[in-house]
Parts: sequence; structure tokens; C-alpha cells
Amino acid sequence: MAATFDAFRYAHAHRKEVAWLSQNTNHLVPPEVVRGALDEAIAERRYEGYPPATGDPELLELVREDLGLPDAVPFLTSGGTEALYMTTRALLAPGDEVVASDPSYLIIHRFIELCGAKTVCADIYRPPFRLSAEEVAERISPRTKILLLIDPLNPLGSGYPREVVRAIAELAHDRHLTLINDVTYRDFSEGHALAAEFAPEETVTVWSVSKNCGLAGLRLGGFSASPELVRRIARYNTNDLGVNILAQVAARAALRTKRSWIGDVVRTTRENGRRVREVGRSVPGVTAPVEPSRANMTILDIGATGLSPEGVQEELLRRHGVFVRSGNYLSPAHGSQFVRVSFSNPPADIDRFARAFPEAMRALARPVAAR
Repeated sequence: MAATFDAFRYAHAHRKEVAWLSQNTNHLVPPEVVRGALDEAIAERRYEGYPPATGDPELLELVREDLGLPDAVPFLTSGGTEALYMTTRALLAPGDEVVASDPSYLIIHRFIELCGAKTVCADIYRPPFRLSAEEVAERISPRTKILLLIDPLNPLGSGYPREVVRAIAELAHDRHLTLINDVTYRDFSEGHALAAEFAPEETVTVWSVSKNCGLAGLRLGGFSASPELVRRIARYNTNDLGVNILAQVAARAALRTKRSWIGDVVRTTRENGRRVREVGRSVPGVTAPVEPSRANMTILDIGATGLSPEGVQEELLRRHGVFVRSGNYLSPAHGSQFVRVSFSNPPADIDRFARAFPEAMRALARPVAAR
């Protein structure tokens, strides 16, 4: 029996030849933004000692200013994912429920299940590809403890208008529920609104420098919340000696200068996204249903082609060195219908995708047609 193809192992082994359009990572931030700070920290051998346990004070203030939540307390974690784990672990018990969506960033659902709780999902794989306050309200029960609002939403790239964020936040406030507002991709979303503006006592804002600042490999993120919520969640902190010092150095340098480069990053990302959707729609049977993407990724629905997302992922990676992501890990109900393509990349990577995607789809369709 043939071994299952390990796309990530293959991609990392060939990383110098691969256009990485699979994990929503940002490859557009100018390297000089953090290189000097990292070089200095390495020259000083700062990696030999522990960082400040509660985080670099300037970095914490920069996070507060970047979010625009002066009354919320920022807490550093090893990436936004750890913040999500800590929050669910601290606030959920067996039998509790969380209102969420399908598709979604499903690792959060896994964390919920590890607590003995369960997700109650609204199917949003249809326009406008996001939750409504009415759909959330319909799923609130006496067991509900948390509302999950990912904005913009991985994997669809859909975003929430201000009035919808307000309505969902007001539901959390009125029903005495916690609202987890995962805003990892907020810098790509024009007019983005934070739920904490409307429900500051109930909202846990989960953030990251992985995508906006292009620092995914350094694993730094966190959450911001009221002092009481921070105390409850921080009980489950495993980084009692602080998070990676080089990550803090890099994040501080990036946030110091972010206003000078983030505009160019977002403009290039949006143009890349337009091209990706255009290329997808040029292939018979493929649609790009989310328009526009408010993140740095979108989905291409290939359901009408009869091809599997895993097959498309492997064909593009093996034959063309273009790595996109199969949708199966992002939606139990619809993951077999789409691939996700991210595009905070140099335009040359999008050129490679534009050449490879139609060719790969034609190559895969020939055996299907023959049957």
C-alpha cells in the first residue's frame, strides 16, 4: 500500500523551490524591518537568558496601541493558537457549549472538545459567508458559555461589517457570555471593528504578529481582555518564564514601524487576491465565491469538477512547486469542495500559481473524463 503523501514534509524539504500559498503566511514585510533588531539580539546572545516573564514592557504597550484598546490588558503567548487554547481551557467545563461556524479554524473546536464541551455550529457556506446575529441567537442555550467570532474568517476570507460585530457583541453582553474575537487577519480588512469596543467586559481579543508582521515562524501572539478575564485565563499559562525573547525583539521592531509599511503590504495582498480569484474562475467548474476577501486568503470551490482538494494540493505541489491547502481540515461539511489559497506573497509567486493552477486542473481532469 502506497504511503500517504505528507505535503508539509515535502514542502519544507523543498522550501527554496516552493511558492508557499498554503498557510496564510505573510512574505511581503520588508526583511530590514526586523533583521537589524534580531542581529543585535543575537550578537548580544540574548537567547542565553530568560526574557522578562510578563513580556517586554515596550512590546506590551505597542500591542495595546496597535489594537486601540487602552483599557484592556495584553498578555503574551506563543502564538495566537496558544491564547485560544488557554482561553477555552480556562472558561469551559464538560457539558458547556460554544456557538461557532462551519467552515472555521477547526483547531479551536478541537480545544473546545478537549474541555469536554462542544461546538454548536451554523453552516455559513453560502453568501454572505459569515455568521449573523440571528443565527448566533438561535443557537444560544442554557449551556452556552462562549460565542466564537473569527473576523476575518479563516478559511473563507469573509469579514464582518461593524453593525454585525456590534450585534453579536451585544448578544454576549446581554446573555452574560464570553465572546472570543480572533482578529489574526484584521489588518487586511478595511473598516475592521473590534468586538471589545461594544462589549469590553465580555470580550477576549486574540491577536497575533504571525500574519500582519510576517513572523509566523517565531510564534508570538496573545490575548487582550479585562483584568478579571486575564486573571482567569492566565491560570493556564505554561510560559511562566516568558515567551521567546527573539520573537519579542522582532515583534517590537515590527510594531514600532508598522505604519510605514503595512499599507504597501495590504495593497499588494489585495491585488494578488484579485488575480487568484480571476485565475480560479478561468477554469471550468471552479468558482471563487467570497468576493472580496477581507483577509489574505480565499477559497476556490472545485466541487463541480469532481476533483478532490487533496489531489489538487498534491498535483500543484509535486509538479509545479505551488503549495495550496486542501479544505478538509477547515470544514467537516464542505472541506471536500474547496482549496484555500493565501496570497501575501511576492507577485512572482502569484504568477507561478496563475500558470500552474489551470494546467494542474487540466491534468487531473483527464483521468476523470476517461472514466
